[in-house]
Amino acid sequence: MVLTAARASQSPEVGEGRRGGSGLDLAIRGGRVVTAGSDSVADIGIRDGRVVQIGGEVQPAVREIEAADKLVLPGGIDMHVHLTPVDFLEPPLHWVDDFTSGSQAAAAGGVTTVGNITFPRLGERLLATVDRVSEQAGRESIVDFVLHPVLVEPSPENLAEIPQLSAKGHSSLKIFMILGNFDARATDYLKALRLAGANQMITLIHCEDACVINFLVEELLTAGKGDPTHYSESRPVFTESAAVERAVAFCQAAAAPIYIVHLSSAEALAAATRARARGLPVYVETRPIYLVFTEQQFAGADAGLYVGNPPLRGEEDKAALWAALSTGQIQTCCTDHAPWTREEKLEPGLDIRTVRPGMADLEFLMPLLFTEGVIGGRLSLQKFVEITSTNAAKLFGLFPTKGTIAVGSDADLVVWDPKRARRLRGEEMFSKARFNLLEDRELTGWPVYTVSRGDVIFDNGRVIGDPGRGRLVPRGSAGTH
Repeated sequence: MVLTAARASQSPEVGEGRRGGSGLDLAIRGGRVVTAGSDSVADIGIRDGRVVQIGGEVQPAVREIEAADKLVLPGGIDMHVHLTPVDFLEPPLHWVDDFTSGSQAAAAGGVTTVGNITFPRLGERLLATVDRVSEQAGRESIVDFVLHPVLVEPSPENLAEIPQLSAKGHSSLKIFMILGNFDARATDYLKALRLAGANQMITLIHCEDACVINFLVEELLTAGKGDPTHYSESRPVFTESAAVERAVAFCQAAAAPIYIVHLSSAEALAAATRARARGLPVYVETRPIYLVFTEQQFAGADAGLYVGNPPLRGEEDKAALWAALSTGQIQTCCTDHAPWTREEKLEPGLDIRTVRPGMADLEFLMPLLFTEGVIGGRLSLQKFVEITSTNAAKLFGLFPTKGTIAVGSDADLVVWDPKRARRLRGEEMFSKARFNLLEDRELTGWPVYTVSRGDVIFDNGRVIGDPGRGRLVPRGSAGTH
């Protein structure tokens, strides 16, 4: 990794703030400012939560940060987290993080905007769901947030609210193909997808074939193979790739953009790549766990710790995902942060049907990708910025307010030490999970400061942002890149 860059031009890029005069709230000096499209050493001036100057003679500010020998990057954007429960299931899913602890983890890892998968309560409609969770997150979150309402019941009443969601700035919808009612209501889900596309929304799709998985689970349980070591057998690659093919057909029929979440396999990736080659608006996300671990983790007594949906795959799949990130075939890497404690993950008696999928990795998303990607020679620094920030901002209607460092953009950025090494310890996590799958692994490249809308919310190991300072971000048209 080369840590040299040209000095920015002395002709400053300046924008007017809301206050008169040249007073700045924050100045970041001497850092290497890297965006998806630029790379230079420059000072940055921030006023009223926005970037107002890059380069040139930046005047003294109320607070000054010296960033010599550091990188200054756009704040991370993780568009796939679970910080609210799923109450309509039996038993309910109550992950251990809420918006307060989850956003603390985000800030510590350089993430300044999160996208929460937002489930309705039983009988609750889409608009009521986002209003309820917006109010909760507004009380709790340290970082800014968007909501992806989950369409559990594709009723006429819910479909009628999709245009209203878009009008209120919620330009995304989430569909789970794994839900038990998906096949019976597939036509209604297709209508919802078409409505979302017609209203400049993007639809996130969880691609696994529920029918085949349910069949395989019953077969394995009958054969006495129900313990978590058999988890990958219950959800093999073809259950994912078949669902991706179907999602692509939905995309084509509805003429609407789709975003395939947590893609795990080379076979599913090939299906999505073929669709994009035909000009279809099919976008792909993967997760950090698929870039580090393989299905070999299921061989041990602690197999339950590694359970996620889809499950871990083979070495060839891991290699294909890294290659696709580097070439742009995969646009984002997000966590699907769904944290449990170690005790909950390994509770005695859990089987392939009742295991608890999910893990806490929001805090390590950017350091892991930096270590394994940039330092590991798999990703350029600018590709790292695209994957962790810019692409998500563009796809979800946030760009250029977020996802870049530019005059007029929100001052969401990270002062990043590319040489800082830290060994991971569960007891040091901000997540209430207090354990991670990377225990004792050393990662290099960490935030020194995380800045959200001009406020320093993470300062040398301490989260100092207050719960409730985070805002719901109204979004524009989504689904373009």
